[in-house]
Amino acid sequence: MEKSISKILEGYQQFRKKYALGDNSIMQTLASRGQRPEIMVIACCDSRVDPALILQCDPGDLFVVRNVANIIPPYEKDEAHHGTSAALEFGICYLNVKHIIILGHSQCGGINATLNQESLHQNDFISSWVSLIGPRSNKIMNADDYAKQAMLISYKNCLTFPWIREKMDKQALLLHLWFFDIEKGEIYSYSHQKNEYTLLIN
Repeated sequence: MEKSISKILEGYQQFRKKYALGDNSIMQTLASRGQRPEIMVIACCDSRVDPALILQCDPGDLFVVRNVANIIPPYEKDEAHHGTSAALEFGICYLNVKHIIILGHSQCGGINATLNQESLHQNDFISSWVSLIGPRSNKIMNADDYAKQAMLISYKNCLTFPWIREKMDKQALLLHLWFFDIEKGEIYSYSHQKNEYTLLIN
């Protein structure tokens, strides 16, 4: 436990040296001009899949929302609590991001929970949340393929938000589906034309 805390405190010191100290610090600039990210990432909570780390971004580059299984729910304007939808609204309507990246990944615990709900020993919220991505197709044989299918459902859910659809129709917003393979450290991008995921960079 102490080793874990020591590691993050050392990391914080490195962050301060790189980003916060000196007259030309990135953090001072961001504090004075505010955030202006052009890219929003919907990522999973999984500790192995940090968008800023994978993409080697600086503070201010990405507007990130993380949830279990990187799910985008459908548009539902009601009195319930909608954290991911609120983040989408802020990113699209206030920050005017130009790109949304739905970043799925291999070995996803949320996807495994969907496939094996009987194994959950604590389940106040998890199964209800992951039910948003629907039942597994009979053609899907493993969790990673199901994770990729779930991203397509999130993509369709995105289109139910009127202000997302409007900007996409005007080509003022692009939506990307990326799948990160943890073991290989590679990202695969979905092609709607080819109906498949291919390496983002060969």
